[in-house]
Amino acid sequence: MAQIVLKQIEKSFKQDKVIEGLDLTIEDGSFTVLVGPSGCGKSTTLRMIAGLDKESGGEIWIGDHSVNGLEPGKRNVAMVFQNYALYPMMTVKENIEFGLVNRKVPRPERERLVKEITEVVGLAEYLHKKPQALSGGQRQRVALARAMVKKPAVFLMDEPLSNLDAKLRHQMRTELIQLHKRLGATFVFVTHDQVEAMSMGDRIVIMNKGRIQQADRPMKIYDDPDNVFTAQFIGTPPMNVIDRERILPYLNGQLHDDIGQIGFRPEKATMTLENRPQTGHVQFTAQIMTRETLGAEIIYQLDSALGPVAVKSFLKPLESASEVNVMVSMQDMYYFDRNGVRVRQHERSEARELIVLGGKYS
Repeated sequence: MAQIVLKQIEKSFKQDKVIEGLDLTIEDGSFTVLVGPSGCGKSTTLRMIAGLDKESGGEIWIGDHSVNGLEPGKRNVAMVFQNYALYPMMTVKENIEFGLVNRKVPRPERERLVKEITEVVGLAEYLHKKPQALSGGQRQRVALARAMVKKPAVFLMDEPLSNLDAKLRHQMRTELIQLHKRLGATFVFVTHDQVEAMSMGDRIVIMNKGRIQQADRPMKIYDDPDNVFTAQFIGTPPMNVIDRERILPYLNGQLHDDIGQIGFRPEKATMTLENRPQTGHVQFTAQIMTRETLGAEIIYQLDSALGPVAVKSFLKPLESASEVNVMVSMQDMYYFDRNGVRVRQHERSEARELIVLGGKYS
């Protein structure tokens, strides 16, 4: 069993507290992604699980065993780093079996394990090459193979794809997903890239300033964010979030006093050249500032009386229009209090009660 449980984890570097009161359960066999901006504490959390950094307080359990104070080599985990950490003077084979040699695993067993693992990751024909003769993706596979050969219960990966180009990164994401399904081990993957998080993880843990903002399935987080930070961190472009003072003139009704901001996803807005207000919608006029065509989708950046707004459209681009009418259903709005925390209990009632006043860009 390789469930990981963190209980009230604290981590400080001198007087700087980077992790505070962190509680997290990573299920056995899951592909869990820790994601957040630089400095949020995700890599520090991973290193504490690995035993490379010592926690300042709290408990870390892997399976049925507390690993507080246990050295990294005895935790039954393997870590894959951003920079691969390969030995340049060793061949691929020597890099992969290095840990086995140190553990005095007999040669026949080493040969069997190396052969088995290199066939899985597609390195069998490169065993006698050195790292400098390999591509970035091949080096990453060597780092993975070196971790896999230990047969760990837990794989810890610290931004392992960040040094690869976009095409190779996409390929390696697919390979890691397939590898996880094949091995059935617990994967914990750290990234600052929300695309990697959404496409790879069966569970995402969003962190900011040493605290967990939300932990759930990828689409659950996208569709049902707990706060403004999560709503704007996940999604490309991020959710449009508008202060109450800006949007109130466009609503025929009063927001509850505790509502501080209202948000909507860019793909939920529609743009037209016609002014046709509809009940249950907010409509406003905006000017197109930029237009970004990405194949089937077009992303518009608009300037309006509500502030900067992004709209994602899958329709034919508005080539000549500089001013448009934007409409958003109140059913697609998200409500947040003055501290940026989601207020779900008002959303349905507000959507029924509020109707359009309209409004003109100025």
